[in-house]
Amino acid sequence: MRHNRLICLFFIFTLIGICFSSCENNIDEPEDEENKEVVKENFDLENFPVDAQPEEIGIGLTTRFLTLGRHSFWGSITSDKTANHITYPDVCTWLGALWFTRAIKNEQLYNQVVSKFDLLFTTEKHLQPSLNPSAGNKVDYYVFGAIPLAIYTTKKDDKYLQLGLKYADGQWTLPDNASQTEREWHEDGYSWQTRLWIDDMFMITALQAQAYLATGDEKYIERTAREMVLYLDRLQRENGLFFHAPSAPFFWGRGNGWMAVGMTEVLRILPQDSKYDEYRDKIMEGYKKMMEGLFRYQIADGMWGQLIDNMSSWKETSGTAMFTYAFITGVKNGWLDKEKYGAAARKAWLSLLTYLTDDYDLRNVCEGTGERNNYQYYLDRKRLTGDLHGQAALLWCAYALTNSTETKEIHENN
Repeated sequence: MRHNRLICLFFIFTLIGICFSSCENNIDEPEDEENKEVVKENFDLENFPVDAQPEEIGIGLTTRFLTLGRHSFWGSITSDKTANHITYPDVCTWLGALWFTRAIKNEQLYNQVVSKFDLLFTTEKHLQPSLNPSAGNKVDYYVFGAIPLAIYTTKKDDKYLQLGLKYADGQWTLPDNASQTEREWHEDGYSWQTRLWIDDMFMITALQAQAYLATGDEKYIERTAREMVLYLDRLQRENGLFFHAPSAPFFWGRGNGWMAVGMTEVLRILPQDSKYDEYRDKIMEGYKKMMEGLFRYQIADGMWGQLIDNMSSWKETSGTAMFTYAFITGVKNGWLDKEKYGAAARKAWLSLLTYLTDDYDLRNVCEGTGERNNYQYYLDRKRLTGDLHGQAALLWCAYALTNSTETKEIHENN
């Protein structure tokens, strides 16, 4: 079976990596960078073993998403609970499926992904997220708008544009019942949904960036970049990483993944006009600082821990896949050293695939996690299989490895 052959292949690869990291160095200290570079590692991001082909993996993940008999409950596909709206892990998987099928030019599969969404205009319209949820995590509801905006860029049907902009514009339209804090953020020109949680830096920026790509209106990308700089200024630590939230001073893996992917996407999409150089320089500085921190904390087999700076914490796949996506994209766009980060990305991709079942369900995915000022809370989170937090992130990696579109082409297409 594909899975067993991958494990055998990767076992040999891991034995080599173990030589460069002792077990005693796994808790609080990053690996010695000099030791990591003693042997020149394979940094090829184009040629992979037969069972690790990105296109095959991406098709498998997309097909798995299309054939799910239900929408997830905040990512979980096995929960006995039912969500009353489309939750953000489904959104992230939808975006990955759209991006991937478009990159490989598989029109039939792309249209199947669109058709799955089209039910939300008819029989599943009641699952469109509310613009006025009572929950505090409003960004998780609004990111839904990124899907129809992404579809609009190819289909050019106004129903997608109108639906997506309802959420994108709503993110900057202060509601009548806004709190004092929400009013203050709005008055300073930021989204009223700003809360300085690192998760936001995908949820807010993905929606606004897609609105820019769909309309060409630069107010959306201006919002995106300005919000990202705010979060970088307030939250990035000396080691390049980010606490989950001001009240949760822990380097949680997937939380940092949202920041890594968010910065990567903003850098890809920012217009080349010199008026954006100040934003670009600041975000690139934060991005490179984070990538260097992640590189130093990568475990010998290519994975990252549930708590990044505790290298003996359990190996978590969704955060690892997000970091891998950021590495791949950085190498392909020339932002990162191709040998150093290409080798790290290749090793991570091959390692991730050893957690993929024959049914294309990814194992060791951290369950949905709110912030908490409790270190053990993060270590004790459940490890799920097939949860869409992981499915989406691995699909993003498949997209990045198959996609030849670089920053310049994005703007030419726009």
